[in-house]
Amino acid sequence: MSIISSTGHSSTASSTTTLTQRLTAAVFASILGASLVYFAGFSHIEAVHNAAHDTRHSAAFPCH
Repeated sequence: MSIISSTGHSSTASSTTTLTQRLTAAVFASILGASLVYFAGFSHIEAVHNAAHDTRHSAAFPCH
């Protein structure tokens, strides 16, 4: 019979994240991403709109 042992790593308070912190970060990242997509998609600045349009086509994402 073999015994499998593992070394216990103690987690410090500075390196652990709670579920609430992870969800908060995910929500803020989603809001930021949606804002960037909205800005680029509906921008009246031609260079920004064209860059987003070309990026969508290069990723094989249909946009029209």
